[in-house]
Amino acid sequence: MKRSIKKVAVLGSGVMGSRIACHFANVGCEVLLLDIVPKEAEESKDKKARNKLVDDALNFALKSNPSPIYSKKFVSRISTGNMTDDMSKIADADWIIEVVVERLDIKQIVFNNVEKYRKPGSLITSNTSGIPIHMMLEGRSEDFQKNFAGSHFFNPPRYLKLLEVIPTPKTDASVVEFLMDYGSRVLGKTTVLCKDTPAFIANRVGVYAIQDLFHTVAKMGLTVEEIDKLTGPAMGRPKSATFRTCDVVGLDTLVHVANGVKDNCPNDERREVFEIPSFVSKMVENKWLGSKTGQGFYKKVKNADGKSEILVLDLNTLEYRSQERVKFATLEAAKQESDLGKRTKILFSGKDKAGDFYRSVFTGVFQYVTNRIPEISDELYKIDDALKAGFGWEMGPFETWDAIGFEKVIAKMEELGKKPAQFIYDMQAKGITSFYKIENGNRLYYDINEQTYKVIPGTEELISLATLRETNTVWHNSDVHIIHLGDGILNVEFHTKMNTIGGGVLEGINKAIDLAEKEPQYKGVVISNEGENFSAGANVGMIFMMAVEQEYDELDFAIRAFQNTMMRLRYSSIPVIVAPHNLALGGGCEMCLHADKVIAHAETYTGLVEFGVGLIPGGGGTKEFALRNHDDLKEGDMRINNLRNRFLTVGQAKVGTSAYEAFELGYYREGIDEVIVSRAHQLAYAKQVCLNMANKGYQQPAKRKDIVVYGNEGLGIVYVGAHSMWSGKYISEHDKLISEKLGYVLCGGDLSQPTEVSEQYLLDLERRAFLELCAEKKTLERIQSILQTGKILRN
Repeated sequence: MKRSIKKVAVLGSGVMGSRIACHFANVGCEVLLLDIVPKEAEESKDKKARNKLVDDALNFALKSNPSPIYSKKFVSRISTGNMTDDMSKIADADWIIEVVVERLDIKQIVFNNVEKYRKPGSLITSNTSGIPIHMMLEGRSEDFQKNFAGSHFFNPPRYLKLLEVIPTPKTDASVVEFLMDYGSRVLGKTTVLCKDTPAFIANRVGVYAIQDLFHTVAKMGLTVEEIDKLTGPAMGRPKSATFRTCDVVGLDTLVHVANGVKDNCPNDERREVFEIPSFVSKMVENKWLGSKTGQGFYKKVKNADGKSEILVLDLNTLEYRSQERVKFATLEAAKQESDLGKRTKILFSGKDKAGDFYRSVFTGVFQYVTNRIPEISDELYKIDDALKAGFGWEMGPFETWDAIGFEKVIAKMEELGKKPAQFIYDMQAKGITSFYKIENGNRLYYDINEQTYKVIPGTEELISLATLRETNTVWHNSDVHIIHLGDGILNVEFHTKMNTIGGGVLEGINKAIDLAEKEPQYKGVVISNEGENFSAGANVGMIFMMAVEQEYDELDFAIRAFQNTMMRLRYSSIPVIVAPHNLALGGGCEMCLHADKVIAHAETYTGLVEFGVGLIPGGGGTKEFALRNHDDLKEGDMRINNLRNRFLTVGQAKVGTSAYEAFELGYYREGIDEVIVSRAHQLAYAKQVCLNMANKGYQQPAKRKDIVVYGNEGLGIVYVGAHSMWSGKYISEHDKLISEKLGYVLCGGDLSQPTEVSEQYLLDLERRAFLELCAEKKTLERIQSILQTGKILRN
């Protein structure tokens, strides 16, 4: 049968259930969220009282930060109820997800009720993190059994990309195939097919790694802040590193998983690692569980000066103290290297205590994962995928091993008494010295059973710039690679720090458009990259240097070049698609504003944020908001309200916290730009859209000369509003000046009546205002503050 998921029932509204419900609403599903009737309302007939538990849980989730929902408008897709009065409503559900308390007896009761009401063929999955999936099948019907599997989401479901799919021997193969594809394509997850083993894959290895660190701390005499410095971004792990992550997740949760592995894996050769260290046991006893109890490994307090301070736990005395600065020679050497693979080699080769730590930690994990094959997975890439998507590791264990060097790691493991599993020596004997390789633009993994390299399943239709860069680069400079994606579509990939936009990036964009316009084998251009962020904006440091040196002619040339490049995106003779992800701020946002079409990843944070550094958008962003204000032209007061909304979006540096919010703020265009939830599928889809536009017969647009601006009518509103905010001490005098400059451009300058103007007229106004603000001392102070501290100075 061809499945279509339109309605989803989520049974259990706790931390996970309510947020899973939100994510299904995010992707367009109609969601029914149910929970039990509160004890005090069991005899009540009042619906509100009987639904209090589920309603409170959902409201709590919706108020949480970061938000589990892409847009407040999507909340209407979720309806609530209770399992006593509303269970019959699951008959309409295409997918029923159980997310109740981790007790098999309670889950069985829930499944008994599910059997009464579900329609034949509907999917049923459990979000359990520890109970064996096959144990839930007892007493279930044949149809239930073949449509049932585990679906383990990680918290928070919107943001953590892992979805572990755990079938039972009775699960129909088509169900597994559907869950893997739907999870990836629609829910935007990295779907990992797991065996029904304790803690599945990610928690089995991830919690082992944390537990091993707990024990390593004691052995090596390291402190909490030292461990978090060593195990954060330096080694490709999240900023929360180890102990901050424990505080966020909850120490009780980690202890629960560790005990589950210890109790259910008697043959695990590293079972002793899952023993809870004495300092952790004492913390659990004291209810120092982390964020949920107000203190864990860290504790926020007010110091003697009345300022907030984050104290750290001394693991020897179990008393909180001020944090101490961490410094290791190995870290100092490694931070000079931006490439994680090369940096990892430096960490592994360190000659100090940090180097000893890294060698101990890496080799321990390497030994553990080799011994988990074939127990938890037959394929090594699944372990890497699970750790990256579930724990935020930039490289999985086998990828890390490849980066350090196959033979080098084996030698060190043997030296430390941590010999790997036999299959590693079998690989060595065959002359196989890497777990992955790139061949013909595809990334292959080493299949241990068949002793050969294979394409990673599910990646055949995806596009990876990393795998194409070596063979398909047609032009490059120090900031940009232009890569042929196939079928005549070029991709502009930039890789500066934070993917900021300077002269090198602009040169690359213009070169790609030149090639696509002049060379017959090319048809269009996509702008996307695989960095952490699409772009954090223009190179502010470059602007600061030119402004400080008062090189205004050079600055004018640079801004003019930026504007001209943005205009070329729109007015070239070939289609240009921009595919942003994560941060698309300032100049990155302006790039989106000028594309023929934007294919935005759902987790794109888009905004014109120049006001925060004392400037207005100068790369065509202010011009574009004036143009879009005209295209949204309203009559009478509505017309001024529309202008006010546009002004406030830029003036308050509003950032959409999802691609959908960016539509609401006017950064993306309804009916033109699109959102895709799957980051993995984004580039392939953007390429196909670009190709379709070219094949359809792309026509170069004519430059706009019909933009109606309001002149003095609009300026009056802007100036009065800015003066009122300044008089009330809501904004500084410098903010007032920026507001007036912004309004001046949006309104088309000092015009006596509404007037039609061209885009170039507005660009000239925009550039002049930008340059005038660059000459302001207060602007330079703001930029310098951001460059030095990363914080905006409100002067």
